[in-house]
Amino acid sequence: MDVSHILDNLNKPQRDAVSSAPQSLLVLAGAGSGKTRVLVHRIAWLLEVEKTSPFSILSVTFTNKAAKEMRSRIEQLLTTPSTGMWVGTFHGLAHRLLRRHYEEAKLPQGFQILDSDDQLSMVRRIQKELNLDTKQWPPRKSQWFINKQKDQGIRSYSMEHKGDYTTRTLITIYTAYEALCERSGVVDFAELLLRSLELIRDNAHIMQHYQQRFQHILVDEFQDTNELQYAWLQLLAGRKNLVFAVGDDDQSIYGWRGAKIENIQNFSKDFNEVKTVKLEQNYRSTSNILQAANALIANNKHRLGKNLWTEDKIGEPIKLYAAYNENEEAMHVVTEIQQWLTKDRQRNEIAILYRSNAQSRVFESTFIEKGIPYRVYGGLRFFERAEIKSALSYLRLMTNRDDDASFERSVNFPPRGIGDKTISMIRDYGKQNNLSLWQASEIMLQANIFKARAGNSLQNFLTFINNTASEIQHMLLSQQVDFVIRQTKLIEYYSKKEGEEKGKNREENLEELISAANGFEYRPDDEHANMSFLAAFLAHATLE
Repeated sequence: MDVSHILDNLNKPQRDAVSSAPQSLLVLAGAGSGKTRVLVHRIAWLLEVEKTSPFSILSVTFTNKAAKEMRSRIEQLLTTPSTGMWVGTFHGLAHRLLRRHYEEAKLPQGFQILDSDDQLSMVRRIQKELNLDTKQWPPRKSQWFINKQKDQGIRSYSMEHKGDYTTRTLITIYTAYEALCERSGVVDFAELLLRSLELIRDNAHIMQHYQQRFQHILVDEFQDTNELQYAWLQLLAGRKNLVFAVGDDDQSIYGWRGAKIENIQNFSKDFNEVKTVKLEQNYRSTSNILQAANALIANNKHRLGKNLWTEDKIGEPIKLYAAYNENEEAMHVVTEIQQWLTKDRQRNEIAILYRSNAQSRVFESTFIEKGIPYRVYGGLRFFERAEIKSALSYLRLMTNRDDDASFERSVNFPPRGIGDKTISMIRDYGKQNNLSLWQASEIMLQANIFKARAGNSLQNFLTFINNTASEIQHMLLSQQVDFVIRQTKLIEYYSKKEGEEKGKNREENLEELISAANGFEYRPDDEHANMSFLAAFLAHATLE
């Protein structure tokens, strides 16, 4: 068999990893050593040489962009679609499992995914209901506590406070948060993984099905897996399935968000007959950079060990400048830029990388002072923009009336005369009677609890959601999104509220949302099982 298209462009260690006999492999891959290439070519080898069924392959990455790139590269290499394989992020694949088995997972069929902002809003609401001072109990810290417990596979009911007041309070918040999510039919990102792990673990027939199906599990950026993700992989692998893990213990920098370097260190112990291959040739950096990196990382006595090298040139020496403070740092950078520009270098060849957004302020002030034009890249992701989240909240509420986060975001935006007092009454009634905000609103309206103006406004909102949901049922997805945006009058609101220029930017973003819906690919028999077209798009938007 001619395998030249799979192996010819690989170096020897890469070929060893790609063409290894079927077994579990740990590929220790240094920075710039071709990690993704090896993973893609390994899949091609399994399909073409080992004659593995695409249905028996599960490939996990850490970003949606990487998952899309992997699919594309596999299809280019094999010139055939990657249909049948499960390729995606941990959260995307967990979501896929829960959609297929929502009943066993004890979820409503139309469950929605909370993004981080909506999760924080729910935590704030809970703490307000519990009369907890936000200065003493910052909601972000409570959110972090909840996510940390979930990342470790810990439910609120299994925790013990052992008399500690702080722990007891946090457990109370966690318990109330779980109850609110259950009532609203929503799951957060950490819940996707935890619930899918519980789904597999607690349902023998589901575990057996997927262990028999996914005989080859491939994982990218293995050093970034957390405790829950590692347990999830072990469940799917069982005793017989083969795991091909690609990672770099020297690049494990996400301990602050739960990544455990012990996972890559323990891989050879926890999986059977593991072969280790090291990818040490670097194709990205000069020799000087690699020598400095090797010298620095050598001080870590717990690493598995590799030494990066390159056939590239030695390169310029590395310079280190220790500034006294941020202002001196900015001035030094400006001086360097001014010197480079005198050597016929172009401004678009110069970039400044900084760790946090707050650091850009001093640089920008100094550039303005010295008359140096610049452009800041980054900021909010598209689906995190306020106008997009507002439009999506209406669409989510039309697919799931019990989604409290979407109800709260849309009920009085744009303003329609439903004040904080009315919303607070609905919250209290819902909590007392274990009802969603939508259910509480319906019952309270029937009982004429509200004053006339507030009651009429609330009734009009519920009627609007019901009628619009009914009207868009048989429209194309892009038409549904377009229709809802027009009917909610979001564009008119932003134009009037924020002026012509900023309002125009908001309008362009909302138009782009319609374009995103128009270009959305829907595979009802694949990753969007048991979902309407609109629900699939909303899940995609959150996962993005």
